[in-house]
Amino acid sequence: MTITEKVAYLKGLIEGLEIDEAKPENKIIKAMTDILEDLALTVTDLEDEVEGLDEYVNEIDEDLAAIEDIAYEDDEDFDDEDDEDYDEYDDEWEDEDTEFYEVMCPHCGEVVYLDEDIDPTSVICPACIKEFDITADACLPEDCEGCSGCDK
Repeated sequence: MTITEKVAYLKGLIEGLEIDEAKPENKIIKAMTDILEDLALTVTDLEDEVEGLDEYVNEIDEDLAAIEDIAYEDDEDFDDEDDEDYDEYDDEWEDEDTEFYEVMCPHCGEVVYLDEDIDPTSVICPACIKEFDITADACLPEDCEGCSGCDK
């Protein structure tokens, strides 16, 4: 039995008693049954809305699952052999000892990190986007005070 059915049954019982509505206590009982009826209808409406939202969320979940399957289907193609290939690739980078050098930009004073493969005559500072020559313009940050390479 639903809430609305229970309230309807209660309302029928009260009407069957043929209560005299002229008495104040009977007016209260009548008002309370009207309020219960309104509450039961509101609860029923809310239950219907929740059911509709639940169906909608389930549809969204199914759509999202389909999109995830499409988006991540490439990930399913990898197997243990592929993982080993990537591990070897990572090991190559770990084994390689690339040495970086700190150089201070003569234009803005920003410390720039360079590897040994950079052309020292045309370095572009990532901070100020100005080109400088390491051999002539730049200095090491620890040697900067009083050096001839910059204005610092």
